[in-house]
Amino acid sequence: MFNNIPPLTRNIIILNIVVYVVTNFFFYILQNPDLYNSLSAFYPFSPNFKSWQIITHMFMHAPFDDGVGVMHILFNMFTLYSFGPILEQSLGDKKYLILYFLSGLGAFVLFNLWNFIEIQQITSNLQELGVDISEIYRQADVNYSGNILLNNKTPEIFELSKKLLIDLKSPMLGASGAIFGVIAAFATLYPEARIGIMFIPIPVKVKYVLPIVVIGSIYLGISGNGGGIAHLAHVGGAIVGYILAKIWKKHLYRFK
Repeated sequence: MFNNIPPLTRNIIILNIVVYVVTNFFFYILQNPDLYNSLSAFYPFSPNFKSWQIITHMFMHAPFDDGVGVMHILFNMFTLYSFGPILEQSLGDKKYLILYFLSGLGAFVLFNLWNFIEIQQITSNLQELGVDISEIYRQADVNYSGNILLNNKTPEIFELSKKLLIDLKSPMLGASGAIFGVIAAFATLYPEARIGIMFIPIPVKVKYVLPIVVIGSIYLGISGNGGGIAHLAHVGGAIVGYILAKIWKKHLYRFK
């Protein structure tokens, strides 16, 4: 069955699996989180950010026993397996790769634009309260070995400092943004296609499913009720996928 998957989709899935195995080997067997931290994507102004993370985060997934664990990569790869082959065959290799990676970049950009707004607001509030922001940034470095000593002069200062520290130390990881771009492109090119959804007994047209998912993701991302999921990254990927598919749809049959 695996050999029947078109080559680009197959190789993307293989690469994700290989990266997952290797990073978890370092994380659990060697007790070394450096590779996970180096390849996941931190906020661009965090001391933990590296330029290559813009790409490498697309091949990272939650550690084996961290929350969703292995289900994170399984769900993403199954979704890519479900939608990717059709688009790869319809668009051709070049445009399919452009779709995948630009959607992943769109996810990174939108997620961090919202992060920037939130972090700027927190920073402004802390500075007005006389807090040294540079000390929080120093302690946010994943290689920082000292004690985390946040300003607890008032409960407000402590909570704001804690929130800033968490935002600077929490990475974004996963192929979901790129895959949402693939799903959005599929829904744009084949809006009448029907897909099965858990708990719904009949297949639903994908043109109805995508807007509901995107609106829900926007709400969860902005409200802060996302449960540790980068919902706005999904939206960013979907926007890019939709735009590219709308541009290419007029010439779909020329790609072959």
